[in-house]
Amino acid sequence: MSLVRPRVDCIEGYVPGEQPQDGGWVKLNTNENPYPPSPQVVEAIERAARAPLNKYPDPLATAFRRAVGELFDVDPDWVLPANGSDENLTILLRTYVDPGELVSYPYPSYILYETLADLQGADHRRLTLRPDWSWDVEGARETINHSKLVIVPNPNSPSGNRWDDTTICSLIPPRGLLVLDEAYGDFADEPHRMQLLQSEHGPRIVVTRTFSKSYSLAGLRLGFAVAHPEHITAMRKVKDSYNCDAVALAAGTAALLDQQWMLDNCRKIRATRARLSEQLERLGFDVVDSQANFVWATHPERPHRELYEQLKSQKILVRFMQFPDVGVDGLRITIGTDVEIDRLLEALADILRSS
Repeated sequence: MSLVRPRVDCIEGYVPGEQPQDGGWVKLNTNENPYPPSPQVVEAIERAARAPLNKYPDPLATAFRRAVGELFDVDPDWVLPANGSDENLTILLRTYVDPGELVSYPYPSYILYETLADLQGADHRRLTLRPDWSWDVEGARETINHSKLVIVPNPNSPSGNRWDDTTICSLIPPRGLLVLDEAYGDFADEPHRMQLLQSEHGPRIVVTRTFSKSYSLAGLRLGFAVAHPEHITAMRKVKDSYNCDAVALAAGTAALLDQQWMLDNCRKIRATRARLSEQLERLGFDVVDSQANFVWATHPERPHRELYEQLKSQKILVRFMQFPDVGVDGLRITIGTDVEIDRLLEALADILRSS
């Protein structure tokens, strides 16, 4: 007899992207930033490492929250740091969703939402997107109306498309919250600056962000949520006492204070993204107009798993993703350096010629 909770026993669990431990890979599968973090971040980490690490960090992350507040023109009481944005999603579920209540999210999308709902004992429902990745809002209306949380990544993954504010606001549940997962928000042509939180809809919206993508800090695990203070106060009751360590908070604060470094990296990634999309289309792929640091590419004739495996045999790693219940599969390709993208394109051209 298993001693594991039945709800845990019956789920498969989220499977992260491959992280090969040997060298020589062109790694374009987990949406990491190909460029290093700001030198100011490295200096902040070194200073934090020399501080008395035998002491607990500030449980309220005061300096960090102040830096977020200044960047987005909100009071620090609107900010909750977390161990990556995924922890903020966990905190939101634990704060607002009782077992049996409904969580909904777009599909195909980030499948971790489903896993987190399962762990909380919540019911969950997929809101199937149209083939062009747009919403069937009216078709989803009944589910939205009964949801406690609607979680929406914007830009979406794996597609990379971004929905406009009017569409986003139409997804707010009448008796719940809309969670905007903006992990890739800084890569958009017109980055979102928390303006929806200042609108009439603001009290019903929580925005989550991460340092793993635009700030090049996937190895540190830091994120934050921004919302009206009543939500932050409630979420603070649920978080671990010291959920963010001193080194990560120091690094995150320094990263926020060096916006120009992050913005310059994002500009390079957007330029490479445009070049990659154009070249993939020349190779016969269909490519979604991406606003993230990756593209979603499908080929009308070649099996995507086969392309993934042939690339992997050359130590080029992309993400093969499939959603068989809606007949969707394809390759999600992270934007790497220009050198890495050139190697990918050369390999793909050779593979397609040899078929």
